[in-house]
Amino acid sequence: MSCANKAEEVEKLLPPVASTPALAHALNVKQNSEQSNLSYDIVKSLTVEVGPRIPGSQGDKAAVAWAEAKFNELGFDKVYKEAVRVRNWERGFADAKVVSPFPQDLVITALGGSIATPESGLEAKVVMYDSIESLAAADKAEVEGNIVFLNTRMERDKAGRFYGKVVPNRVNGAVEAAKQGAHAVIIRSVGTDNSRFAHTGVMRYDDKVEKIPAGAISTADADNLEAMFSSQQDIILNINMQAKDAGWQTSYNVIGEFIGSEKPDEVILISAHLDSWDEGTGALDDGAGVGIVTAAAKLVKEAVGQPKRTIRVILYAAEEIGLVGGYQYARTNKDTLGNIIFAAESDFGAGQIYQLDTRFNEAVRNDPADLYAALEAMGVTLGNNTSGGGPDVSMLPNYGVPVLSLKQDGTYYFDFHHTPNDTLDKIKPEDIQQNQTVWAMITAYMAMSDFDPRPAPKK
Repeated sequence: MSCANKAEEVEKLLPPVASTPALAHALNVKQNSEQSNLSYDIVKSLTVEVGPRIPGSQGDKAAVAWAEAKFNELGFDKVYKEAVRVRNWERGFADAKVVSPFPQDLVITALGGSIATPESGLEAKVVMYDSIESLAAADKAEVEGNIVFLNTRMERDKAGRFYGKVVPNRVNGAVEAAKQGAHAVIIRSVGTDNSRFAHTGVMRYDDKVEKIPAGAISTADADNLEAMFSSQQDIILNINMQAKDAGWQTSYNVIGEFIGSEKPDEVILISAHLDSWDEGTGALDDGAGVGIVTAAAKLVKEAVGQPKRTIRVILYAAEEIGLVGGYQYARTNKDTLGNIIFAAESDFGAGQIYQLDTRFNEAVRNDPADLYAALEAMGVTLGNNTSGGGPDVSMLPNYGVPVLSLKQDGTYYFDFHHTPNDTLDKIKPEDIQQNQTVWAMITAYMAMSDFDPRPAPKK
């Protein structure tokens, strides 16, 4: 059965729901969006014309200029930016070799924020642990003076639920290894692929603990290194990474608005993050999100004219190094956060949306039944009411701001996440178009209705 026929069959099974003018606008936007490739075209523009955009870098500065120009090109009523101070880190050269007993090269990348090894490299025995908990529980005498290898596999999952279980290796591995006296730490890449692409990502230090270099090796090389331990011989590894901290820089949250005609102070906030890691071109993370939310807002404007409520698109700075732009936005705009009807972020690639989760006032959560029914007919089911809304808006419910999450199929997302393989060809035009359509429908409905889900339930 085709997707269209399946949607029609689902629609027949749904109970009748009284339609509203807001839903009529949403369905009009849906029809237009299904004929538009705007979200894909925006991602293509960003990845081709700017490429990698690590916070504070020249690529980041180019991305800010690109975003301002794109909002203006698309006819947003108001385009502005808010300064965000960021630490700029440069990856530099990275190399790893097994010296003995089986000499060969390993594919390695420095983790974001890592210090460098000595200029001549660092050579030591490798000790392997299957989790950060096993490392923390190890005898210090086993670890001291060695290189720690954290070898935890990540399982494939549609919702990406295993990422949170494995990512502590990346974020906290250097601190735990240093506490045990290690000279460096390498991790199995936090990814679901079996390839020779290493996955980068941010790591953290503790000022009370000695800083040691931290890198990630590809999953295929992690398999190879793990197999060497069966020889029962000492494995000697040489690592040379020349990353450096390039100091403080100014980046920006870039914001475009279509001003509400009737309720300009009531804000529909949709967002993505503009920065990316420097290995690939940041097409999935988060060029896709940039394309989706920017296109959604433009399509609403084209279909309905001036929205009743203000539609605000925020392209956040420096998400990859700790939601810096998101926190800065909340601080800068603390006095007006109460004007936000809901906030959401697209930051999980371009896989098709299958579920809508919310954090709405329970008393009115089910009021937009006609919207929920229309989404259900498209294969997007209504999920829980405990959503975090996405990384850069996850702090807003603490201020009473409602949020929603559009859950995407992330089965293969972590094959490419934070790797050189995060490139435009990984985005299927039909998938990003479906995202664009769902986002545009919800944005149109909320911008053209009186539905008000404030305040958000407390976390």
